[in-house]
Amino acid sequence: MVKPTSILLKKSKSNQAAFVPQDHKIFMEEAYNAAICFKLLRDLGSSDIPRVKIVTKKLNNMAKMEQNMVLETINDYFVDNLELSAKHRYRLFQVLESIILDAPYIQNDWGERFIGLALENMTKTTELEDIYQDAASNVLLAMCKHSWNLVFSKLEEDFLTGIFPHRSLFYVMGIISTNDKLLTPTQRDHWQEQLIQIGARSVQFLTVDGWAKSLMLAVTKPDRTYVDRNPEKIFLFIYYGMILRAANNSSMVRKHLRSLLDTSHQSPQQREGIALTIGLTAARHLDDAWAVLDQFGRTGPLKRTLNNFNIKEEQDPKWRWASSTILLSYGQMAAKAKENILPWVDNISSRMVFYFRSSYWDDTLKQSFLEATLLLVGAISRNEGAHSYEFIQVPELIDSLLVLMKKEPQDTLCTRTRQQVMCAISGLCKLRPPLDFKRKSKILFTCFQSVFKLPLVEALEKHTCLLADPPDIQKLYMDTMSALDELLQSLITENPKADELHYLLGHMYSWLASEKVHERQRAVKSCMVLLKFLAQKTFLDTTEEFIRIGHIVGMLGMLCQDPDKDIQQLVLEAINYLYKILLYQKGLYAPELFRNMGQSEETQCLSEQEPIPMPEVPVNPSSHIIKEFAKLFSLPQMKDLICTVMDGLRSTLDFQRETAGDMLVVILEDLGSQVEKVSDMSQTLYCHLTSTDSVNVKKKVLKAITLLSRHHTQELVNSFLEYSLPLDRETINVWRAMGSEKLTAPKVLHVLLAKLQERPNPVEVTRTKENKAYLNSLAAMNTLYEIQYSREYKEAVQNWYPQLLLGLLTQLHYIFELGLIESLKKNETSKEAEPMPSPQRTSLDSVKSLLYTSGHWKDFAQLELQGAWDLFSSFDTYHQGVTLIARAMVQNSCSQIKGLLYQTISNVEAKPERDKKVASLFFTEFLNSPVMLEELPKQAVLSHLHQGLTDPNPSIRVISLQGLKNVIFDSEKGNLLRGQLPAFLEGFYHENEQVVIRVMSTVADALYCLGQQGAGHQCREIALNLRNFFDDDRDKVRASAISLFGDLVISMEGKDYYTLKPHVYQSLIPLLMHLKDDCPAVKMKSKFTFYRCAVYLNWKLRHTLFCTLAWEDGLSARHFLWSYLMENSDEEFQSHLSQALRYLHSPRRNLKTSAALFIGYIICYYPDAIFQRASDFDLALFYSTLEELKQDPERSIRDFATKHIIFLDEVSKMMN
Repeated sequence: MVKPTSILLKKSKSNQAAFVPQDHKIFMEEAYNAAICFKLLRDLGSSDIPRVKIVTKKLNNMAKMEQNMVLETINDYFVDNLELSAKHRYRLFQVLESIILDAPYIQNDWGERFIGLALENMTKTTELEDIYQDAASNVLLAMCKHSWNLVFSKLEEDFLTGIFPHRSLFYVMGIISTNDKLLTPTQRDHWQEQLIQIGARSVQFLTVDGWAKSLMLAVTKPDRTYVDRNPEKIFLFIYYGMILRAANNSSMVRKHLRSLLDTSHQSPQQREGIALTIGLTAARHLDDAWAVLDQFGRTGPLKRTLNNFNIKEEQDPKWRWASSTILLSYGQMAAKAKENILPWVDNISSRMVFYFRSSYWDDTLKQSFLEATLLLVGAISRNEGAHSYEFIQVPELIDSLLVLMKKEPQDTLCTRTRQQVMCAISGLCKLRPPLDFKRKSKILFTCFQSVFKLPLVEALEKHTCLLADPPDIQKLYMDTMSALDELLQSLITENPKADELHYLLGHMYSWLASEKVHERQRAVKSCMVLLKFLAQKTFLDTTEEFIRIGHIVGMLGMLCQDPDKDIQQLVLEAINYLYKILLYQKGLYAPELFRNMGQSEETQCLSEQEPIPMPEVPVNPSSHIIKEFAKLFSLPQMKDLICTVMDGLRSTLDFQRETAGDMLVVILEDLGSQVEKVSDMSQTLYCHLTSTDSVNVKKKVLKAITLLSRHHTQELVNSFLEYSLPLDRETINVWRAMGSEKLTAPKVLHVLLAKLQERPNPVEVTRTKENKAYLNSLAAMNTLYEIQYSREYKEAVQNWYPQLLLGLLTQLHYIFELGLIESLKKNETSKEAEPMPSPQRTSLDSVKSLLYTSGHWKDFAQLELQGAWDLFSSFDTYHQGVTLIARAMVQNSCSQIKGLLYQTISNVEAKPERDKKVASLFFTEFLNSPVMLEELPKQAVLSHLHQGLTDPNPSIRVISLQGLKNVIFDSEKGNLLRGQLPAFLEGFYHENEQVVIRVMSTVADALYCLGQQGAGHQCREIALNLRNFFDDDRDKVRASAISLFGDLVISMEGKDYYTLKPHVYQSLIPLLMHLKDDCPAVKMKSKFTFYRCAVYLNWKLRHTLFCTLAWEDGLSARHFLWSYLMENSDEEFQSHLSQALRYLHSPRRNLKTSAALFIGYIICYYPDAIFQRASDFDLALFYSTLEELKQDPERSIRDFATKHIIFLDEVSKMMN
């Protein structure tokens, strides 16, 4: 041992040290370092663990500087200290192992010494047991890096001594077999060859009872030292397999394999070891291995466990997992038999599926089946001749793998099962025969369901946070997604056709539309990766057109506006790759569709930048996508895109529906004229419109309908008429959308009118109840009724007014012919269906609305106040109603008479009988309009009427005959009629009521026949006489008199205004009072005549007056009429008051009450006028009337009289 004084010499810095010879100095330094190393080696025996760690680190550092010195010191230390404790030696071996592994080179002499040292101590028995032996063995393993051949030769010698090898030898061989980093590839190949030779030379030992028993004892010995994988046990099974592989005795091989299978299957390592031995044996004895496994499965304990799914019934754990051993064995057989396995693949697959389905399900069975399948797939894929075989059991194997996938918990990701299943399927998909579409669909559905539906990665990590050894979830998740991508790539690689690409991506459609963001994101990423793979590999078949690319573009395009920015980025990238694929298919250059989705602008060369369609991602990329792809799409591809976008409108995601609407609008704006099957498309759009609640989506659908109607008006009208009987709110919006463009609205009206006139023969309709052809005509009528209120059609309705009016009136005639007076049902087969308005009512309302909404309210007002609409309730009075409409137009100088005149001529010449009838009625009435002779010569008018006399229809002949009697053809007729008027006036006073009514009716006809000539100065006499009958006791006489006065006023409009004016003023108060007449006919005639008087006097606010007279009946309406009268006839105040006072004495209570209310209104609003303009006699009469009313039997009249007397007294005092 070196003395401490020697150590101090190296550190001395005296001047004498410089004169010491150089050799002596080196000697002293080496001695000093050796002493330090020696001391450190000694300190390894310390019980101070921290100190031991420090010493170990110092020794390793020292070895890096002075390797040989340290190795020599260690060797000397072992030689000089034979009595070292086992623990001390154990630590020395650890240090030596570390130094040898770190050393770049070990001299041969040192290598031999340490190999011998290791071999000597590997078999020693100490209190440390296996740990000590393993430490010595590790030194030997470390030497493999420097002296591989020497190490193996030593091992081989020990194995072939005829004595069963020590466990440490199996440990060393096991480490070498399992540690891939220990040997180079060349050394590994040599190692495999040496193993085969060792196995062959060890066959002889199987016949030695002691050796064979030791082998079986070592195989079956339970291992408690290694929790995971015991390298000693691993090589033991390898060694056993190598021996049986080399054996030539088939019976012996089977005997040993069966003995091995009869051992316990409880330990995972035991199961794997048995399988490994069988697999190695099968490399030369495939038939024997198969036979033993088959026999083992059909007999013995394993047979009892099959199809026994209640684990409690099988208590012996020795056999519980025997099926797992069999599965692993089949996998190892496939892996080790190499090219010999191909003819056996179907048999092996069949047995694997059988054991998988027939055994008790647990994680052990699942993992064993999965490992076996991966081994089988790997063995097949490594054989170049696999493509010459057809493996018919592959579908069954895939089904079993999918069962594994389905049984994986959906809310956790703790194992590589999903990844392994998809890897196995990827390999199986490459085999013949190719998978059918049904099987592929099942694979895709199951894999997408299992992977895409996983929770977020953060949630997955929370699920594993309580595990003792949690996996790296991030890596596991990424590997799983990569496995899915590889599966898709495998499928497309086996069938590189455009249809296959669409088939794969089509199965992602539901996931791309998922309501969960992370599911959409995963699907989009997988889609992008697959498209990137194809775009980069460029091996997709170009001989067939990519017809279904429109579907893919639509699917991805609808995600461009996804709220998730990551999805947006992935989608744009995927579309870029799809764009390149399309260009590749067409043999064109493939630029980036969106520049910032690929490499940065700085890294692109000029030639790559120029052809890019758009430099940056646009604000609305979906529109840009449609426009760019449309440039390259064929008609079938565009159809597919449209269908996809249409389907997107019913998505459950709002943003997807809105984006689909945007895309559809872009398509129709540019390619609307090329769209086919418009009828089907329109029906689909209508369904989407009625099923969605999103206002934005509705707007986009309606915009699409607008664009479609530009080029396909006929088809859209035909389609939407199906939903127009009756019309709901959505259908009305559809029709408004169709007419929203100025050039389209007239086309829509034209088609609707044509549909309106498609009227089947009523006889055929009545005879065949199933014939519903007339419903289109009714639907067109309903539609025309509704769109008259739409501003979109306002101008078109004005331009088409003549055709619309005549068409709707003719439709009403047709409805009478069909007998459709009662309400229809939406569904005539359902008794509980909601009733619709009757066709007759709808048709009449259409006529009304046409008059009112198109600006011809004066005509409408006259007809409304005349009660003309009631004439359309019966077919017998229908022609009278039509006549009154035409007459109202003439009397109000309607601006549409000219257009109607020419339309009636057209209808008479080329239309059915009902059209001729309506046209003839209008033509005859228009004879009284100055427009007739302004537009047509008198001879042409006569010719037209004479032509009507020859019509087969007697009604038309009668109408034409009446027209020929018009005074415009003979002015003397007018004089003759006016000459007869005085005689008619005497008939007003006849005692017989019917005579009076007939006389008044005759005078009315005479006034109408006089037309533009009028009654002349005789109007004064007629008015004077008629006013005497306004208060006649006979209801019909009153009504006739008031009606005739209105006709007189009409006939005198524009002629001799001042002659009739006084009489008109004198009639206003009686008419106002009779608005509350007991007789409904009198009330109606009073309203009409009062309105015509206001027109005659040219009062303002006539539209408001009409509305009040027609539809209001309360006190506010009375106040308006009274104020309207007083404001427009202020100079007639005294006359009005006097007339009102006289009505206070009327025997009819309603007239008396009306008069009293009117006077009360005057008192309240014009108190000064009462005293300033009323004479003393009038005031006295008013007071006396009020006093009489205080005794009236009706309390309301008494109260009225009392209050107004008091009010008048107060006003009188104030005035005085």
